[in-house]
Amino acid sequence: MFVNTPMWLFVLILHVLERDVFAIDSKQFNILYLLADDLRPTLGCYSDPVVKSPNIDQLASVSTVFYNAYAQQAVCGPSRVSFLTSRRPDTTKLYDFNSYWRVHAGNYTTLPQYFKSNGYSTFSVGKVFHPGIASNHSDDYPYSWSVPPYHPPSFKYEKRKVCKDKDGTLHSNLLCPVDVSEMPLGTLPDMENTAEAVRLLDSMKDAQNPFFLAVGFYKPHIPFRIPREYLKLYPIENMTLATDPDVPKKLPDVAYNPWTDIRKREDVQALNLSFPYGPIPKDFQLQIRQHYFASVSYVDAQVGKILQALDDFGLAKNTIVVFSSDHGWSLGEHGEWAKYSNFDVATRVPLIVYKPGVTSPFSRPGEKTFPFIDVFQGTREQFGKGQGVESVVELVDVFPTLSNLAGLRPLRHCPSPSFKIELCTEGSSLAHLIRIPERDLNREAYSFSQYPRPSDSIQENSDLPDLADIRIMGYSIRSTDYRYTLWVGFDPLHCHPNMTDIHAGEMYLLAEDPGEDNNVFDEFDHATVLHKLGMLPSWTESLKHHLLYLSNGLKSKGIM
Repeated sequence: MFVNTPMWLFVLILHVLERDVFAIDSKQFNILYLLADDLRPTLGCYSDPVVKSPNIDQLASVSTVFYNAYAQQAVCGPSRVSFLTSRRPDTTKLYDFNSYWRVHAGNYTTLPQYFKSNGYSTFSVGKVFHPGIASNHSDDYPYSWSVPPYHPPSFKYEKRKVCKDKDGTLHSNLLCPVDVSEMPLGTLPDMENTAEAVRLLDSMKDAQNPFFLAVGFYKPHIPFRIPREYLKLYPIENMTLATDPDVPKKLPDVAYNPWTDIRKREDVQALNLSFPYGPIPKDFQLQIRQHYFASVSYVDAQVGKILQALDDFGLAKNTIVVFSSDHGWSLGEHGEWAKYSNFDVATRVPLIVYKPGVTSPFSRPGEKTFPFIDVFQGTREQFGKGQGVESVVELVDVFPTLSNLAGLRPLRHCPSPSFKIELCTEGSSLAHLIRIPERDLNREAYSFSQYPRPSDSIQENSDLPDLADIRIMGYSIRSTDYRYTLWVGFDPLHCHPNMTDIHAGEMYLLAEDPGEDNNVFDEFDHATVLHKLGMLPSWTESLKHHLLYLSNGLKSKGIM
């Protein structure tokens, strides 16, 4: 084609092509950030054989799917503040729900605030920030949002006695399938969230400024107050128990979470369970798993309706979509339920990123990218897997990744300490993994999580201690090959760990123990490195050094 083309013309053509490609990649894309609550990767696109999630699977088929993404703390408030500021809990100083980071730690710029300062109209629907003190009783408005955040009116009934028993009496239960028409206001919170999100998309389809819309669903968080019909997707006779339902023999007491919030529900109280281990009767365990899976399918339907609206309003061609969660949720593994731990089932989350023209080709005129799929139609849709990333990543990576994909000024990495620096990241941009398919697994990639405890023994407040009661912090590092956790002394007044005050440890070799059931911590000599840990400035660097030391030991033993 260019054989007889003059050199000056050839150079001009290349210049024009480069300019046009850059314009496509750097033009102002909208952002749609979809967040589930307490969702582990029980999705078809994550190879779950049970859960029906056709709309999220369809999104994944045209996206980059991060198969090993992890939260920084497995509880709502601290995790959300962490990934919305791209700072770890030791920098936000939020380990419970009882402080506002701008006052207690530093005046950190948030993800939506950064987009707002770059000309975006920013909107919050549902649960994005954790409500209450943790977001200044305002969901961080007006810092983060252009208008006051939307909260569905029906949410005020979420914890009330609206769960009908067989005798017709109303209770505040864990298992709460309902007839929506019988509910107060005749609806449910996530249905209202979906309707508001669709309304906002409609209002912004012809707007001059780009938008950042965050939609936070309340499910599958307990109580499982969902439309009853979703249970039909999961017949109880088809449900199975967790593959590892027993408390591991070598699990330190400090590492166990006693699922106190579940115990407060009336139907669970009626079981008269012993503290702290229970166990929950097997038939009730099966019902919990059934209701959780049904809740996931209910959220999937809401996601599908919003994505279809994105198509209907002509926005799918210029909107980056992110789907994720704040943390996972144990479904009986290790004899545990809920979150509140450092295990994979509590910290691992779905992370799916779609950018038109990058993760998939632009749609042709008239072609739909996200047609709604009705899960009740009975056919299990088959989708491609999209572009998968197996390397370990973290939720603190989302902020710098979206900034990069949207063409905003890159965030610099935070120095240590960074309490007085308003804008920086403790994560890393994943944009290169979205633009260029992953070729090799990065075994040098790690995720860092942590969880506080009030004591070495299991107490009523072990799941969620107030800051003043925290005495031990479990710092955990997850690589491709293993999870390593140190439970160390912690000073709540200064939010500072003593890495030489070791209370307990966990070590799981994932190739032979993917469920993290066999703790081999005591099989390795840690004495030499523990002295070094107390000399290092931050826990992240400490664990990195410890990891390198341990990796060398494992390699010399022929384990890795």
